[in-house]
Amino acid sequence: MGWEKDRPPGEKLVAYFRPFLEYLVTCADLSPKTMQKHVDNLWALGGEIIRDLNENPPLRRKTIKQVLFDVIDDDGGPLIYGVSSEQQQRSFDSTCRKFHRFLRSASPLNPKSPTNSPDEAKRKHYADNRNGCFTAAARMNAGTL
Repeated sequence: MGWEKDRPPGEKLVAYFRPFLEYLVTCADLSPKTMQKHVDNLWALGGEIIRDLNENPPLRRKTIKQVLFDVIDDDGGPLIYGVSSEQQQRSFDSTCRKFHRFLRSASPLNPKSPTNSPDEAKRKHYADNRNGCFTAAARMNAGTL
């Protein structure tokens, strides 16, 4: 199943998904069922992105980060191909919103900074460190992705 040309972008997607999932496991205090929903929704997001790459080959010239920021935002993610229910789409959008906020907070190069002031940035940094949740975002900021 799948094509060999889909493997590199798929591996790059996983490199973005993994710190987010680590963050959820470490910091979010979610039930196993909720965690599984987030994993399933990220799997669906990856599938939608790979589908987009195959349907629109010029997208392959963009970085995966650019593609991610093109398909997810504060409103959620793309419409899921073959979605079976509105509730499933809402769950998917919820995961995409959380993932988008995580990427924005972990990305100093993103022009849409999640903070509006240095004081707000300090408060967020303190809150993240206090909860022991800074690790995944710090890894992304350190350029490991």
